Amino acid sequence: MHPTINIAIRAARSAGNLLLRYFDRIDTLTIDSKGKNDFVTEVDRAAEQVIVEVLRKTYPDHAILAEESGYQRGRSDYEWIIDPLDGTTNYLHGFPQFSISIALKHKGVLEQALVYDPMREEMFTASRGEGAQLNDRRIRVTARKGLEGALLGTGFPYREQAHLDAYLGMFKSFVSETAGVRRPGSAALDLAYVAAGRVDGFWELGLAQWDIAAGALLVKEAGGVISDFSGGERYLESGNVIAGGVKMHNLMRRMIDPHLNEHLRF
Repeated sequence: MHPTINIAIRAARSAGNLLLRYFDRIDTLTIDSKGKNDFVTEVDRAAEQVIVEVLRKTYPDHAILAEESGYQRGRSDYEWIIDPLDGTTNYLHGFPQFSISIALKHKGVLEQALVYDPMREEMFTASRGEGAQLNDRRIRVTARKGLEGALLGTGFPYREQAHLDAYLGMFKSFVSETAGVRRPGSAALDLAYVAAGRVDGFWELGLAQWDIAAGALLVKEAGGVISDFSGGERYLESGNVIAGGVKMHNLMRRMIDPHLNEHLRF
């Protein structure tokens, strides 16, 4: 396993222990609103601080982009992308579906990825060119060739609802053609589930970089495809993402295309 992944695992486990300690006493937490349906707690900030401290101790020159503290410039070509608690709304309701997401870019290219589910002690990791793992076991996307019988993951656009009608059109199309659509509430974990073959595909719009980065590399290294809605590589910029096996990705993109407007076509 790559040394940077080992350090990221150490950081994620420390942050995960912190999240679990507070999970049974959520009513004691201070909760702030960053925007409509977008919340942050003292635990988000504390977990992020734990991750940053672990990474900084070993890699003091690396840049860091973290959800709560923003961008911290570095003196090298490496940049960590961190979401200390993906699924905050779930966490605040005691709904046990949330994760920690850590990715590492080098000169703008995703090189390392980790998505950690502390509730289940599941650690999804990937290194560019070396495949993807779940707790050191190799994982692959499904080879499903059609929508019939497929299980998809998604997330409703809760931050920006201007495209809600377009999204609901996509949702209706998939519900009528598949075995089901699931909305668990942590995009990083949803992408990890695509990589592990637990769902056949995933789509969502309006995500942030830290929601997508680690999961994107997991999907790629598990033999899958991830793109923006036009089929391009700008999903980190647009926040619009389709992921799945090669055939499933192509099918999903064709189903989504009729519902797009000019603002969603990248």
